Amino acid sequence: MFKKLKLFTGRANEELAKEVSRYAGIPLGELDLFKFHNDNSFVKIRENVRGANVFILQPTCRPVNDNLMELLIMIDALKRASAARINCVIPYYGYARSDKKDQPRVPITAKLVADLITVAGADRIVTMDLHSDQIQGFFDIPVDHLTSQLTFAQYFRENIDLSEAVVVSPDAGGAHRARSLAERLKLGLAIGDKRRLDNTGSAEILNIIGDVKGKTAIMFDDILDTGGSLTDAARTLKKFGASRIVAACVHGVLSKDAVDKINNSPIEKLFITNSIPLPEEKKSEKIVQISIAEMLAVAIKKIHAEESLSILFR
Repeated sequence: MFKKLKLFTGRANEELAKEVSRYAGIPLGELDLFKFHNDNSFVKIRENVRGANVFILQPTCRPVNDNLMELLIMIDALKRASAARINCVIPYYGYARSDKKDQPRVPITAKLVADLITVAGADRIVTMDLHSDQIQGFFDIPVDHLTSQLTFAQYFRENIDLSEAVVVSPDAGGAHRARSLAERLKLGLAIGDKRRLDNTGSAEILNIIGDVKGKTAIMFDDILDTGGSLTDAARTLKKFGASRIVAACVHGVLSKDAVDKINNSPIEKLFITNSIPLPEEKKSEKIVQISIAEMLAVAIKKIHAEESLSILFR
């Protein structure tokens, strides 16, 4: 058993780190983190971590490359300061969509990032709702893959009338994810039939497989990026007779004009976690953030105590 438990954070999501710190009862560690005038990042750990079990909370969200470099440099600084074990808590794993070679002469960047984190000196990864489960296998160190589904399920039971509801996956690729949430809520499942139009990410929802007529459709997906597929699916659901439409997406990237698309769509509410910070300019009356801080705090304390995390999957 490690005697000392330390929690540090970079600049990627400081509000989430502060919330996790409060739930876990662990003060955030002190460090200097800034950029020199030449754009090089610098980290200095300002307290003793020798022999400590250290957790770094740092999602690799926008600016992805800066936040990734901060994480790597923090790992190296802690390793050189003789931390006994370094656990990286990465609620949102950037580059997760680059998880396979689906075109000639392209990289598998999700694997490259896994190698970078491992070589830097990480001993364990704690992440949440990866875009594809295979990414766990890209690491040669233990990976605890958490899910936000318990958090969403509890929120929906308490805040949404589920008597006439159905869970909808916007495409076949996310059907396993939506099916799992549907089973937790004891609801039916519908799936959008999506066809890619070109190499720019554009897609068209052609059909809805499943019964949505007269029902509250709860669309569920892992990442909300530009919002095109989600809002197109919402309009298709309306055509197929859905009475109400809400959406839940784990990681709210909300790039480009995603918020405008949501505001101008039939989606009544969009629920996202705080795995990625929501800047002021992205806030909307339609967008509700649900905190994952308590779940991460429980995971950190159980990993430190060498206890099972199975309670977080029930």
